[in-house]
This record gives sequence, structure tokens and C-alpha cells, in this order.
Amino acid sequence: MTPRDTVGLSPAEDSGTVTRQQWKWSVLAGMASYLDAGSIVALGSGLALFQTYLGLSDGAVGAVAAIGPNALGCAVGAFIGGRLGDKLGRKRIYKYDLLVYAVGILLIMLAVNAPMLFIGTFIVGVAVGADVPTSLALVGEFSPSKARGKLLAFTQIAWYAGPVIVLLLALALSSLDVLGIRIVFGMLFVVAIVTWALRRGLSESARWETASTAPVKHKVRALFNGRNLQALVWTAVIYLFWNIAAGTNGIFTPYIIKTLHAGSQAASVALSCAGFVIGILATIPFMRMADRGHLNRKVMWGAGAVMQVAAFLAYLVLPFNIPVIIVNIVLFGVGSSFAGEAMYKIFSQELFPTMLRGTAQGFTFGIARTFLGIWSFFVPTLASTGIRPVALLLMLCLLISGVVGYFFMPDTAGKSLEDIEAERAAA
Repeated sequence: MTPRDTVGLSPAEDSGTVTRQQWKWSVLAGMASYLDAGSIVALGSGLALFQTYLGLSDGAVGAVAAIGPNALGCAVGAFIGGRLGDKLGRKRIYKYDLLVYAVGILLIMLAVNAPMLFIGTFIVGVAVGADVPTSLALVGEFSPSKARGKLLAFTQIAWYAGPVIVLLLALALSSLDVLGIRIVFGMLFVVAIVTWALRRGLSESARWETASTAPVKHKVRALFNGRNLQALVWTAVIYLFWNIAAGTNGIFTPYIIKTLHAGSQAASVALSCAGFVIGILATIPFMRMADRGHLNRKVMWGAGAVMQVAAFLAYLVLPFNIPVIIVNIVLFGVGSSFAGEAMYKIFSQELFPTMLRGTAQGFTFGIARTFLGIWSFFVPTLASTGIRPVALLLMLCLLISGVVGYFFMPDTAGKSLEDIEAERAAA
């Protein structure tokens, strides 16, 4: 493979500022996060409408949420795609998985019965699950060491942007009921095809290309020993428990607000949208501080964790109405930007060797989405009894993620991937 066929930096070049080309690569890779979150929220915005249109029970609604991009389908894709990205290269996975995504979106968009909705949702889940760990590994590998956190956090802005655009479109089309949701999925279909076309010109990771030809081979069992195992457990715990809360918020907030009669369909969509806008605004300062040392990361994580716990504590001690929902949305939106998926993405790239990077994140991503899928089966039924049981469980999950993340956070900020790997191997 010639130098023109790869993207990224050699270790000797890993110190400069971010170039325009690297921003372009980050945008294309970050579209995995845009499509992931966009499909989750589009499904969440349409759940109540599809339930009425197709005559689905509460259990069926939970099943749709559980097998899609928010949960089990995504887990299957992450387990498979993360490992194949390490074995075959980043390019082979992200070059084709968006076509699979587009097929699934098309099935949901045209669904006239429950099987079409279920099959399409599962296909979308598998596709985004395969894309996310592969794309994030690519971003981590072409980023300069002093800007790796910035570029990985930028993909989180793409993750927030997907729901904002989806929710604004759903809000504008809310009077059309199911037809409006079909148009929303049509938008995701177009974005997926355009992104796939643009990605065809994106090349292989230079770091992966170098590591794949090295004489030392990393086998999967190496993840379950020593420092790799510590990193695997730590990233799995902080993401699993945070993702249960974030995933429930993302897909079920409109559903819960409407079914518990706290607001209309339009109000539920507007409030959810506001939360993601807050997330975008809060991620901008996170991008500026993510590479400025270990202490900065711990301070941001601690503050974010406290805000997220307080967000759901509000549901336990205050009435479930629009003002309290706004308090929850603001606290969770800011807190999750500092102590949530962006930080998980950064450490998932920094703590593992190149030839196990996708495998490790695919594993932790898949585990988190599996648990979220199991939980999703019960949320509609649990929420029908009131908001407090759900809020209590989500608050406890965020407390676990916050405490484990803060007290066991590794010191890797600003270091090259090679230096981090060497330090951890020596230790």
C-alpha cells in the first residue's frame, strides 16, 4: 500500500496541529455517530405513532427499541465490525456498512406491518454497530496526540447533531403523524447514501497499516490479561451504566412525556431537541480542554457526573411536569458532555494496542448496547406506572459510572498512542 493509500501520522509526525484534511476525515468518520444517534431518536420520535398505526402492544414497542440501533442490533454489529476492522482494516468496514444501513432505513420508512419495522430496525442497528468502533479507531489513529481528544469529541458533536436535525424535522412534520416520521427516515436514507459516496475516497489508517505488518500479532485473548483487561473493564463499566441512562433518555423521552401526559407529541420532541442542542454547546469547551492534562479530564468528569445524577434526582423529589423536565434536560445535557460518551470514545482509542483497538471498543460498545436492549424491553411497562421507578434506576446507573470513572481514570492525555502503549506494556 502506497503512502497515498493511507491516512494518518507516523509516530515522528505525531505532534502538529489539526490540518484541514484531518478535519475533513473527522467529519466523514463522525457521520457514523450522526447516523447512529439520528436513527435512535427518529425511532424514538415515531414509537408512539408506529404503535398506534400498527397496533403494537407495549411489549412490542419495547422489542422494537431493544433490537435496533440503541441496543441488541447495534451490539451484534459492534462485536463483529470491531473485530473485522482490526483484522481486515478500517476501510473495508466503513466503505460498505452504510449501504446496509440504507437498506434498513428504507424498510422502516416504508413499513406497513410489524415485520418490516422489526427487520429494518435490526438491520440499522447492525450497520451502525459495525461502523462506530471502526470509524472512531480511524479518528484516533490519524489525530495528533495533542488534539486526539478534540477530534474524537468532535464526533460527539456529530452524534448530537443527528438528533437535533431529526427532532426539528419531526417537530415540523408532527401534524402529519406517521407520514411525517417516514419523511424523517427518508432524510437519514439520503444522508447515508451521500456519506457512503464521500467515504469512497477516504483511505486506510496509516497506523493500522504499520501495525498489521508488524511481526508481533495481537490475539483477542490479549484483551483479557493485565493492563488490557483493566482498561476493558473500566471502559465497559463507565459506558455501560452511562449508556443505560443516555439511551433511555434518547429513545424514550418523547414516548414517556406523551404517554404520561406531561406534554403533547410536539412538546416532547421540542424538549428532546433542546437537550441535544445543549449537548452540542457543552461539548465545545470539552473539545478545548480534553487534551490539556489528566487533571482537566478528572475535573470535567466529576462535574459532569454530579450534574447527571442531579438531573434524575429532580424527577424523584419534584412533580413530573414541563419545568422539571427542562431542569432534567439542562443538567443531563451539560453533564453528559463532560462525563459521558465523548470521554469513553477518547479512552477507548488511547488504552488499547492498534490491532485490538476496534475489537476492544466493539466489545465494550456491544456489551453496553446489549444491556440497554434488555432494559428497553421493560421501560414502557415500567414507565406506565410513573416516572419515579425509571428515574431512580437511571440515577443509580449514573452514580456508578461517575464514581468508577473519576477514581480509576488513567493518565493518558496529550501522549502519543505509541508512548501510551509502551508505558502500559512496561507496567
